[in-house]
Amino acid sequence: MTYNVDEKGYYGEYGGAYIPEMLYPNVEELRQQYIAITSEKEFQEEFQELLREYVGRPTPLYFAKRFSEKYGTKIYLKREDLCHTGAHKVNNTIGQILLAKRLGKHRIIAETGAGQHGVATATVCALMGLECIVYMGEIDIKRQAPNVARMKMLGATVVPATSGSKTLKDATNEAIRDWINNPIDTHYIIGSVVGPHPYPDMVARFQSVISEEIKNQLQEKEGRSSPDYVVACVGGGSNAAGAYYHYLDNPDVGIIAVEAAGKGVDSGESAATSVLGKMGIIHGSKTLLMQTNDGQITEPYSISAGLDYPGVGPMHAHLYTSGRGEFISVTDDDAMEAGLELSKLEGIIPAIETSHALAIFKERKFKKDDVVVINLSGRGDKDLNTYIEYFNL
Repeated sequence: MTYNVDEKGYYGEYGGAYIPEMLYPNVEELRQQYIAITSEKEFQEEFQELLREYVGRPTPLYFAKRFSEKYGTKIYLKREDLCHTGAHKVNNTIGQILLAKRLGKHRIIAETGAGQHGVATATVCALMGLECIVYMGEIDIKRQAPNVARMKMLGATVVPATSGSKTLKDATNEAIRDWINNPIDTHYIIGSVVGPHPYPDMVARFQSVISEEIKNQLQEKEGRSSPDYVVACVGGGSNAAGAYYHYLDNPDVGIIAVEAAGKGVDSGESAATSVLGKMGIIHGSKTLLMQTNDGQITEPYSISAGLDYPGVGPMHAHLYTSGRGEFISVTDDDAMEAGLELSKLEGIIPAIETSHALAIFKERKFKKDDVVVINLSGRGDKDLNTYIEYFNL
């Protein structure tokens, strides 16, 4: 059994492309060309050079000595927070902007929740001299003000989404509407492993540089290329897809996905899709989705702007239902405490999204010799206001 995408764009029973007719030419053009273009020697050379010279890859695999001592196991942090722009998101936007240019597109749109993908998209548009429009929920604009300022400084137009919960789901809706209205000259850079095929696979491929580096770095540090467990937070799930990618079909590597339980899985204010979701279609993909009995999307909630998505990428839905992935839900409170704890033990302030992954050690026990790699997907600069308010700093 493989946990990768099949030729029709499905992970098991999840995935596919459920799209309006107006978008069919765009999505089909991408589907037919993305593997051929990204496999070209010239594309790969330019992509790898930008990852190295511009993004700052490879990012370190850091042994968190004090954190490891506290929890009695060997914990490594994959330092995606040290990427240019402060998170893993830029790996994907570099890849997609190079693809868009080869497809002759000169207008770029994106959606963003926590703002990191918006910043990463604005960054590569500035780098390549392309027009950039970022859709962002009105609520997220308020709670992620520094990232909004960064996008504007980089020359992007930030458009507020004022419908629904005014967060990531609604920003994505607005971006899709834009794409329907501007199908010829526009490329939509989706920021996660969500949306119609080929996006989940394409984004996972661009992010797979994370697990590729983990393999090489672990070989150097531990004399083996595979950890016992690889852990990542999951909203849509691009950082997780990148960290898992080269280990998906290796049964010796445990895959742990950490979702946002918000104020509690049963509180009515949660984003724990694996527990609360059932099969449905959102943003062009069949996946696990939080919804009412009559199929209306339930509004998600999380203290982290990047995890409050009502669905999950089809790769992750398949990992969950097949049993390949172990899914753990972490509350706001536990995530915030874990973020503060890492700050004090290791001198690293993580993004609140990442803090959810760090919080599992309170409950989930590991053996002394287990090697556990956590994808530290982003840094906490963008979340300082939330940390300040929560802890009265």
